[in-house]
Amino acid sequence: MILDLLGGIGLFLLGMILLTDGLKAVAGDALRRVLSRFVRGPFSALLSGATVTMLVQSSSATTLTTIGFVSAGLLTFPQAVGVLFGANLGTTSTGWIVAVLGLKISVGKLALPLIGIGALLRLLTRDRLAAGGLALAGFGLIFVGIDTLQAGMAHLAERFDPSQLPGETFSGRLLLVAMGIAMTVVMQSSSAAVATTLTALHGGAIDLTQAAALVVGQNVGTTVTAGLACIGAATAAKRTALAHILFNVITGVVALAILPHFVRLADALAHGLEAQPGALALATFHTVFNVLGVLLLLPWTRGYARLIERLVPERGPALTRRLDATVATVAPVAIEATRLTLREIALVLSEYLQNLLQGRPSRDTLEPAGRALDETRKFLGRIRSDPETKSEHQRHIDTLHAMDHLERLLEAGRDSKSLQWLERDAVLAAASGRLSEGLAAIAPWLSGNEVPAPVGDLATLSRALAETRKTHRLANLEETAAGRADAGDTLARLEALRWLDRLGYHAWRAVHHLADGNEDEPGVPKGMAEAEPPA
Repeated sequence: MILDLLGGIGLFLLGMILLTDGLKAVAGDALRRVLSRFVRGPFSALLSGATVTMLVQSSSATTLTTIGFVSAGLLTFPQAVGVLFGANLGTTSTGWIVAVLGLKISVGKLALPLIGIGALLRLLTRDRLAAGGLALAGFGLIFVGIDTLQAGMAHLAERFDPSQLPGETFSGRLLLVAMGIAMTVVMQSSSAAVATTLTALHGGAIDLTQAAALVVGQNVGTTVTAGLACIGAATAAKRTALAHILFNVITGVVALAILPHFVRLADALAHGLEAQPGALALATFHTVFNVLGVLLLLPWTRGYARLIERLVPERGPALTRRLDATVATVAPVAIEATRLTLREIALVLSEYLQNLLQGRPSRDTLEPAGRALDETRKFLGRIRSDPETKSEHQRHIDTLHAMDHLERLLEAGRDSKSLQWLERDAVLAAASGRLSEGLAAIAPWLSGNEVPAPVGDLATLSRALAETRKTHRLANLEETAAGRADAGDTLARLEALRWLDRLGYHAWRAVHHLADGNEDEPGVPKGMAEAEPPA
């Protein structure tokens, strides 16, 4: 009996892991696109969160992505709260799958071919078809796990009297809620805990009231993992975890207080459908419970978000606030957070360089940018992208390119010994003025305004600086050879030209890669982009 129960839970958990991983791989970065494109107000956020969670069968995946989107600035926190409400609603779909398919129809034997076909697809194919095979095998394992659980619960029902468990008194229900929380924490999956409870109810090991109290606890228990995960995380993760915890606790308290009425309502709604009334009633209760929580809090989403923001104020360096270690494993979100962070660092560097070229250097702004680049490099080192997911992998490569060019720009900014020559040489002064204007032109785009990235203008500027360096170099060397210029002064002027050329080149390439550019700009000779100016 115990072995059947443990094996059934293990098979169900393994099936959920494979199904979720497979569906996420099949979807590619669709989850990122859906959330970023369709989330506007609280209602659209709710629908998006529920839809995505039902598609990938994982509220954790939705929650992690939401945390990353808030960190990356792609979602506001009030929008994220709506997505979390939807994720809680969407996760109830697993209960319906178990109640309607897993318990009404014994599909364990029918699921075995799915596992075989899925495994073959995973081994013999590539890309999304292989990921689909993984999801198919996971789907089959879920039902094999349910069948195994049913066998264990049938033996348990023969030896166990449901009256031994509390449930009729309020204190008894509280104890069952605590047991439900413990089940979710131990299994690390509210879906597996709910599936186990549904199977126990179907097998007669517990009654509907006891099962309902357990489900309340399991719904609250899923927040324990979120709470533990946010320890030491960024502010966005802490706010999201707290919003998740408070939502589940508030709705859990209300549901527990009126649990008998809930159970009667859920049972009445299930009577008209052709399924096991107990299991279907519990699945209905699970959904109604979460719908009630949404109805209670959705109208107050903005106020609720403001409360959470007051409880968890923003702390830490502003430039790296988007870099949340909890989403480093979610490549599309982590890459986007890094890119937006690099844009902000690039803005700080461009403003510093403008002031430097105009003789007003401010080292106070340069060092925070350097520290932010160090933190960003560490965060970027944790990200892994799949080469098979071409668009995501290319964005990752572009981000690495941009990081490299910004570090070179920082190094050049620290080397200001050539400044004294900018006013003493007319050619250098003109080149410096053009570069300063070019840096000023990228500020609106780096600030996040809806304007095109001036990549073409920067490419033209970089070409002009390179041409100036070449022609002025020859002219200066001829003057020196003829004895009309001091050799030391000439070398210093040439170094100043190379310095300006480096600044223009790295600014151009950084913006090019941050703007998703992986093609040469019109008019730029092939290969010039990769040809760095001489050091």
